[in-house]
Amino acid sequence: MEHLDSYLTIAAAFLIVTVSPGPANLALATVAMHSGRRAGLFFGLGLSVGLAFWGAVAATGLGVLVQGTATLLTLLKLFGGAYLLWLALQSGRSAVRKSDATKIAAQNGAWFWRGLLLNLSNPKAVVAWMAALAMGLGQETNAHPVAGATLMCAGLGLANYTGYALTFSLPGFMAGYRRWRRWIDGVAAGLFALTGFSLVRSALTR
Repeated sequence: MEHLDSYLTIAAAFLIVTVSPGPANLALATVAMHSGRRAGLFFGLGLSVGLAFWGAVAATGLGVLVQGTATLLTLLKLFGGAYLLWLALQSGRSAVRKSDATKIAAQNGAWFWRGLLLNLSNPKAVVAWMAALAMGLGQETNAHPVAGATLMCAGLGLANYTGYALTFSLPGFMAGYRRWRRWIDGVAAGLFALTGFSLVRSALTR
C-alpha cells in the first residue's frame, strides 16, 4: 500500500494524543462509572462525532482558517472554557453531596449531546488533527490519502472512547466509584476547573 508508512505514522501520533488522559476521557470515565455502560457509550459516541468534525475541518484545510481567525478562536476558547467550568461545578456539587441517590440520570440522547458539545467546544482538537496529519502527509498529497487518514483517525477515536466506556462501566470500577465518589468527583472538578480557567485565560490573553 502506497501510503501505509504514512498511515502508521499518523495513527501512532493520533493515538498518543487521543488515549492520553484529558477532559474528554476523564468525563467519559466518570459518566461510565456513575451511570453505566449505555450512558458511557452514548457519551462516547457524542465525543467521537465531535472529534470527527474537527478532523473534517483539519482535513479540508479549514483548520488553518480557524487557527488564523483570532475572533473565532477566542470565542471557541471562551465557550470551551465555560463548558469545562460548568462540568467542574457539576462534579463539585456531586462531591459535596453526602448521597448520590438523588442524582437523576440523563437520557441516552442527552448523554450523546453532552459528549458532542464537549469535543466541539475544544478548539485544541483541530491543532492535534493538523499535527497528526502533517506528520505523515505532505502538502502535495491529494485528497484520497487525506480522507483515508481522517477516517482512520476518526475510527481510532471511536475505538478509544468505546474502550473507555466499556472499561469504566465494569462492576469493579462502578463499585469503586460508589465507594470513593466524593474523592473522584472532587479531583475531576479540580481538573475540569484548572483546564477551563486555562482555556479562558488563553482566550483573554491572546
